[in-house]
Amino acid sequence: MLKSISRTLLGAAFVGGAFMPHAFAETSINALFMAQAAYSEADVRAMTEAFSKANPDIKVNLEFVPYEGLHDKTVLAQGSGGYDVVLFDVIWPAEYASNNVLVDVSARITEEMKKGVLPGAWTTVTYDGKSYGMPWILDTKYLFYNKEILEKAGIKSPPKTWDELAEQAKIIKDKGLLATPISWSWSQAEAAICDYTTLVSAYGGDFIKDGKPAFQSGGGLDALNYMVTSYSSGLTNPNSKEFLEEDVRKVFQNGEAAFALNWTYMYNMANDPKDSKVAGKVGVVPAPGVAGKSEVSAVNGSMGLGITTASKHPEEAWKFITFMTSQQTQNQYAKLSLPIWASSYDDPEVTKGQEELIAAAKLGLAAMYPRPTTPKYQELSTALQQAIQESLLGQAKPEDALKSAAENSGL
Repeated sequence: MLKSISRTLLGAAFVGGAFMPHAFAETSINALFMAQAAYSEADVRAMTEAFSKANPDIKVNLEFVPYEGLHDKTVLAQGSGGYDVVLFDVIWPAEYASNNVLVDVSARITEEMKKGVLPGAWTTVTYDGKSYGMPWILDTKYLFYNKEILEKAGIKSPPKTWDELAEQAKIIKDKGLLATPISWSWSQAEAAICDYTTLVSAYGGDFIKDGKPAFQSGGGLDALNYMVTSYSSGLTNPNSKEFLEEDVRKVFQNGEAAFALNWTYMYNMANDPKDSKVAGKVGVVPAPGVAGKSEVSAVNGSMGLGITTASKHPEEAWKFITFMTSQQTQNQYAKLSLPIWASSYDDPEVTKGQEELIAAAKLGLAAMYPRPTTPKYQELSTALQQAIQESLLGQAKPEDALKSAAENSGL
């Protein structure tokens, strides 16, 4: 009898003179995020702590992996039911939907969400007319430039076209201000595909047409030719072929690059005098266009939060996702990643101190170009990464490298 009473007390609370069963019942959910510089691990933990205070009956166990491990960790955990909530890249919904990795949450999305979130953000989580989560990180790559170096070179305004970028870099190099004025993320990784996609969008190229690869000619070929010319001309930092985004940020912050293509997060980090030698000298504009083809260029680098089909606690998982993607949470961390909510861009608390970035974002986010939507994305990306590397290293001509990539793309 005593044992029975004590067991009851463990799951009950004494409220208003009566026992209330399960007042302290707690549901645990597991969430997988990536270790990154925008919303850092500390930021995600702080957001989760705020969620836990508002929802004491839900415990969230967080796990962080590098971006490169996020996809495989998600897929491999499906059998064991390891995660309830996962962060996913814009390139994965097609594969995840086809392989039943994520829950279709279309019915959970309210009218307020539909109207309030920027239209471009929804493309992050949508495949075949269904939504597989909520957009969380809304991002594209921008052209960052060092205002002081451009001024010293006598350059009045940042480039509006990719050809102008090369011309300005040459002026800077010829004046002896920097040996290699441009930095890119061209390591054999997804980062290189993001830079390549930005250029494909500028040149009006296609990745896939009628279900077949189309990048081996037209804008796809023009984009890779531009990369190779920039690299072989000596205007691009030769280490770009090994750089990821964080390497680019560090080079730019040290004052060793006049131009750099990178994500939103670099703006406030490069302007932080504690860590950056170029604080106060950072300019940002949308990535340039191509004369006669585009005004600006941009890649969709956004990410979403979804519920796995293996989750045993989808209600609690959705509650966590809606908190993390809420306008209140996003506005609070807007210096790290710009909000998905349209009205946030008219909020002085969001725009203050980053007016230049917001101005660039209004153009860049509207021009976001998707990487190819296909369940075979991983194979296609791997083939393109190899083609870019071979071309940069002079091991193959761009047209031959892209032809091989098309053959190995799985399409």
